[in-house]
Amino acid sequence: MASTTVEKTYRPSSDKAPLLPSKKQDDEQYDGYNDASVSIVYLIIIADVLSGSTSSSVHHNGVLEEWAGAQTWWNSRVSVMLFTTLFILAPLTAFRHVDSLELSSALSVALAILFVVVTAAIAVYKLVAGTISSPKLFPEFVFDASTIFDYFSVVPILVTAYICHHSVHPVLNELQDDTQSKMAVRVSLVLCTAIYLATSAFGYLLFGESTLSDVLSNFDSDLGVPHSAILADIVRVGYAVHLMLVFPLLHFSLRLNFDGLIFPRAGPLSLDTKRFSIITAALVTSSFIAASFIPDIWDAFQLTGSTSGVCVGFVFPGILVLRDAAGIANRREKMAAWFMVILAVGSSAIALTGDIYDIFD
Repeated sequence: MASTTVEKTYRPSSDKAPLLPSKKQDDEQYDGYNDASVSIVYLIIIADVLSGSTSSSVHHNGVLEEWAGAQTWWNSRVSVMLFTTLFILAPLTAFRHVDSLELSSALSVALAILFVVVTAAIAVYKLVAGTISSPKLFPEFVFDASTIFDYFSVVPILVTAYICHHSVHPVLNELQDDTQSKMAVRVSLVLCTAIYLATSAFGYLLFGESTLSDVLSNFDSDLGVPHSAILADIVRVGYAVHLMLVFPLLHFSLRLNFDGLIFPRAGPLSLDTKRFSIITAALVTSSFIAASFIPDIWDAFQLTGSTSGVCVGFVFPGILVLRDAAGIANRREKMAAWFMVILAVGSSAIALTGDIYDIFD
């Protein structure tokens, strides 16, 4: 459920010279991989919400499926993703500058807040009415291989939620006042953290042990409050639209990284209509195809967080400190960098081992 917020102080990027380096660098490979993976996750969630999903042989109805009374060709998973990709995501990703997405970005944040407010209101109502059971606050510590792997499987999810490095530079390029950069980053992180915590807390309070990896799928049942069906539809449709509006922001960074890798010596992408169109079409199409074959967001988040997530968030920053090209890092900082790299690599290895264990178990 990670998202990127965009402030209203953007200006169009210069078409005379790119402000971002267009060299082929290793970190661009991981940034692009992370962007692509999360883009796929967004499409999967949109399909789960609108068309429905199946978890542990239990089918959870989508909004369109409920409205139609049954699953038909037009509300099937592939049809929903195809329509969303062609008529919503493709037009939004056609903008060449981030500032063009200013209004859609603001609306996406508002919809995320609406999701939290409605979910919290339902949870508080049921809590006051005494119709909600007390959820289990701590896991049962059983020291076997499967349980230990499950514990570490949470790490990639948390890492992925806070990997926003790839969006910082394109956003800063659009700011009218560069001194606002620190404040923009801090406000975005605080806002995202508040939304993440509220979503997880109230979602788990509502559904307890039945909480699914995609909590939106839980809203297909009776919530036990007045106007339950209407509130559930507001939550699901609102968040699906939120993801549709966030997708182009993520795609913007993905397109820049991909272009830097494939065409390291080319001019600004916004000036080359042919190159811009081909890359945009290829990336959007690839996201659609991948999302069509990946059934669960948990699998995508696990793989992304265990690989590109830990590299971009922990391993690469730690290595930069250890390299210390400017000779400014002290011993304590280098010790912290070693600890961060070792912990990240260890957690990633255990999480990936757990994924493999689940496949062959």
